[in-house]
Amino acid sequence: MLRPPSPKPAAPLPTRDGVGPSRVALPAGPWPTIADFLAQRFTAISRDMWEARMRAGAVVDGQGVPVTPDRPYQPRLHVYYYRWLEQERPVPFEERVLFRDAHLLAVDKPHFLTVAPVGKYVQQTLLVRLQRRLGLDQLAPLHRIDRETAGVVLFSVQPATRHAYHALFAARAVEKVYEAIVPWDGTVALPPLRRSRLADDTHFMRMREVEGQPNAETRFELLEAHEGWARLRLSPRTGRRHQLRVHCAALGLPIRNDTLYPTLLPEGSDDFDRPLQLLAKSLAFRDPIDGQPREFASSFSLTL
Repeated sequence: MLRPPSPKPAAPLPTRDGVGPSRVALPAGPWPTIADFLAQRFTAISRDMWEARMRAGAVVDGQGVPVTPDRPYQPRLHVYYYRWLEQERPVPFEERVLFRDAHLLAVDKPHFLTVAPVGKYVQQTLLVRLQRRLGLDQLAPLHRIDRETAGVVLFSVQPATRHAYHALFAARAVEKVYEAIVPWDGTVALPPLRRSRLADDTHFMRMREVEGQPNAETRFELLEAHEGWARLRLSPRTGRRHQLRVHCAALGLPIRNDTLYPTLLPEGSDDFDRPLQLLAKSLAFRDPIDGQPREFASSFSLTL
């Protein structure tokens, strides 16, 4: 019998402006103060900024006790803090809510918006936007799609039933359908199924195909072709990072406007007028809570 995971302890800081607190466990080490460790560990934030956050009460331990700039270092202590950036480039596209009930939220994610905070993206993320807009502090994504990809993303509304939806994805019981626009001259023999092994590339941003037991499978179907371009239906049977982008590029059919495959463009090459032509078109499954069939389709479309 599937048992729900043990609940996580409540964070000692509330959600602020749609962003929940981050947590770091202090390892064994020689740092005189907690501020020394944080400044060395998170170099994107200056020592002065860490001390300013501490004086503002925005850094606390697991009991909610404020961490002061001169507090001695304590290995194994959990420290909570808010992530924020001085500047984030606004994403000028809006998400769309497709469905909402007491347990599940289905959302249409626009291009250029990452699903959850990571690296240099905090406020301009789908999760934070939704938490601010809907006031759902316990919202959590059930799966991820690339920042550059648009389409359907599912979120769990409450922790009590989250494990049941996670189990669907773990059991590959969710039918995923994507669409992509690729170059087409009619000479490529489109395989009904691409199976290969994906591994990290030499650049941390990319994946690549390698020899070995396949761990990635994608079904291909040609939907239409016109003036040197084609619309493909892609049905991934696995969920490896960048799987669809790598498989298309390996066939000599790189997805239109892809900044990673086959050529890695410099960081900051986002062009809002040239989004990646990859769309998470639909998700279908049987709801583990009430047994009802669910299917959510994106309201976005790609231009051939």
